[in-house]
Amino acid sequence: MKSRIVSLLMMFMLLMLVTTGCLYPEENSSTKVSYRESVNRIQLAVDDFQKENDVLPIINADQDTPRYEKFRVDLVKLKTMGFIDEIPSAAFEKGGSGYFLIQNEETDPTIKVMDLVTVQKVNDVQQAVDKYKRGHADQLPNAQEIYPNIYTVDLSKAGVPSIKLSSVYSDEDMVFMMDATGQVYVDYAYDIMQAIDKGDHKPKGDEDLRGYLVNNSYYVPVKSLPYIWINGAPVASIQ
Repeated sequence: MKSRIVSLLMMFMLLMLVTTGCLYPEENSSTKVSYRESVNRIQLAVDDFQKENDVLPIINADQDTPRYEKFRVDLVKLKTMGFIDEIPSAAFEKGGSGYFLIQNEETDPTIKVMDLVTVQKVNDVQQAVDKYKRGHADQLPNAQEIYPNIYTVDLSKAGVPSIKLSSVYSDEDMVFMMDATGQVYVDYAYDIMQAIDKGDHKPKGDEDLRGYLVNNSYYVPVKSLPYIWINGAPVASIQ
């Protein structure tokens, strides 16, 4: 009888573990989504669509939409009109974690990916910062100034110490930062520096260094500020 009870308890614990894994798959998955095949397939479809229709299959966005969040590919239109057989499983439209965007839309339309995990976690931190401001006479939960008028977010003070974000470029932990108004961004300085070190081109002082990330990966640096080259390092700046 005792052995039967032990067996039942072990089965119950195993069931709990399996159920927990199903509830939180993103916490247990160690594999990154590879967008190579999907990006190439969408690129060909967009090129063909533009040749036949003289326009790009873009979902319209207003002028206030940030640079690396606009010009989403209309995947439904591409599928409906027969330019793709299926919408990629990695796309948001199919329950995935990415939007497919078009960059260089006027000169050389190029497909890139906007990571929605990054967007969601920045939005979560933004909500926490806004809540803190409302409860503390517009003061900010800032930690230290890392760039001129740009501060790291004290996640503990903001009440969200458990929020973590890994870079889509390097898999390194990323820093949440904000401007003097409390607008939250992600710090891409480490990833930009890595991309610059791997290339032969030396940055110019007035160049937006985020281009290095776009040109050397499938991803756009969503929720970012412009970076300029100052004293041999990328520095975030408020436009």
